Amino acid sequence: MELPLYQIDAFADRPFAGNPAAVCPLDDWLPDDTLQAIALENNLSETAFIVRRGDDFDLRWFTPALEVDLCGHATLATGHLILRLLEPGREEVGFDTRSGRLTVTRDGDGLTMDFPALPPQQEVDPSEPLVAPLGHAPTALYAVEKAHGMPYRMAVYDSAEAVAALRPQFSALGANVIATATGDDVDFVSRFFAPMSGIDEDPVTGSAHCTLTPYWANRLDKSDLTARQISARGGELRCRLAGDRVFITGKCVLYLEGRIQLAD
Repeated sequence: MELPLYQIDAFADRPFAGNPAAVCPLDDWLPDDTLQAIALENNLSETAFIVRRGDDFDLRWFTPALEVDLCGHATLATGHLILRLLEPGREEVGFDTRSGRLTVTRDGDGLTMDFPALPPQQEVDPSEPLVAPLGHAPTALYAVEKAHGMPYRMAVYDSAEAVAALRPQFSALGANVIATATGDDVDFVSRFFAPMSGIDEDPVTGSAHCTLTPYWANRLDKSDLTARQISARGGELRCRLAGDRVFITGKCVLYLEGRIQLAD
């Protein structure tokens, strides 16, 4: 059996930047253990699998370790594959996912995703045990809606430099952590540490901006925001809060096209 495979750099305008995702179109679903094995073999933070259902698609995402409920960069990459490469006459594509219906729409030379807003819940004790492995205490710490069956926290710092300087002890973190601060030439910056999902640091995380956007929109009193994820690869995002939805815009670049060989 042969399966098509595309590797796309999301939230990037050039190769070797942003967050690489694999996208694998299927005629129908393969067994879950096969999907997980492909994601592990790809060894990227996410592999997206799609199956056509009429004009739209079912979409699932796997890290090398597990299936997740929501992923931004691999959704953007999948939208790029369909709207820019496979069906370039389309303006929008819809996906049915574990997180409900998501869409990707053409937006100039970029693409815009329509995602759910997941604002931080309550402020929690900034001295809780996960803080020490971060290496530097935040000015505020928030609980985030439990995602993927595991705890999340958002740590707010007083400067982009403090976020850039973090060197977490990943094996000691008891939650996935979004670290964020105001930016110098953008509204806010972030990093995302996800050892509970099998990823020490994700290069650019669309789903984290479902939480970051409502937080910074409220704090900065503006609904349209510019953002940068300051990982080693880095990535640029435009975000807009509209009620209980977040619109996230970015660019993509195709890096690789190939075929997977599976035993019959």
